[in-house]
Amino acid sequence: MTLEDELRGHAAADAAEARDLAAIRDFVARHANPFDRRIVEGHLTGSAVVLCESGERVLLLHHRKLERWLQPGGHAEPGEHSGAAVAMREALEETGLDGLRLHPGPPPLLDVDVHAIPARRDQPAHLHLDLRYLVLAPRAAEPRRQEEESADLRYFAWDELAALDLDPGLRRALAKARARLRG
Repeated sequence: MTLEDELRGHAAADAAEARDLAAIRDFVARHANPFDRRIVEGHLTGSAVVLCESGERVLLLHHRKLERWLQPGGHAEPGEHSGAAVAMREALEETGLDGLRLHPGPPPLLDVDVHAIPARRDQPAHLHLDLRYLVLAPRAAEPRRQEEESADLRYFAWDELAALDLDPGLRRALAKARARLRG
């Protein structure tokens, strides 16, 4: 399945996601390599909404630079052209979990989200056009935090998420992940 096919087949859950989906589809149509970090306005990224195999817990990391609880994910490496491949590589790098796997059920794409990244020393402000995938971690696997990436990394039970300051797009993606596992 091509990226365009994934985006065409994706059903937005709400008006915000519908706007983001339209923006991503337009962006992909305008750029030969939409994952290229050299695109000034922004680039595609890949994220993994990681659940333990039973679906009872969600793995989040407290991002060191952004100082927020987030799902694992990030930038493509040169030569990567698949959101799912980026999400899986980033999830492995950021969690240290071997045996991660994409949720087997269709559709492959769980959620999309466009968010602004503030300017930092050597980078201007830009957009991350994030492709989010549902990923399952092996039952007995314990995550290993990567200090350069995150200040904390841990599983949360579903009822613990309400107390966290999660952005609306991540809350939406988590609700969709939970529904997909129940469905």
